[in-house]
Amino acid sequence: MPNSHAESDTAHPLADLSATHRDLLWLLSQTGPSELSPLRQALADYYTDGIDRTHCCDTLEALRERDLIAKQTHDTTTYRLTESARRALSARQAWQAGNRSTTEREDE
Repeated sequence: MPNSHAESDTAHPLADLSATHRDLLWLLSQTGPSELSPLRQALADYYTDGIDRTHCCDTLEALRERDLIAKQTHDTTTYRLTESARRALSARQAWQAGNRSTTEREDE
C-alpha cells in the first residue's frame, strides 16, 4: 500500500499542513532565521484567539520533523527554513497564482 504522507510530500508538500504550519513557514520566509518568541508573538498578533507557547513549539517541531525547518541551538535557539521548505513555498505560490489566473479567466 502506498504511503500517502510520502506521496503528498512529493506532490504538494504543504497541502496537508494546517494554516498555523503554513503561517509559520511564511513568517520564516519573510523574516529569515528567528527565535521562538518573535515567531509566537507574530502568530499571536495575527490569530484572534492568540497562540500559546506550547502550540507554537509543537508546530515548529512538526515542521522540523518534516524537514521544512531546521533548529539551531547555540546561545539561543533559532529556526530557519530548509531548502525543501523554500521549494515547497515556491510551488505553493505558483499553484496559488495558477488558481487565481484560472478564476480570472472564468470571470471574463
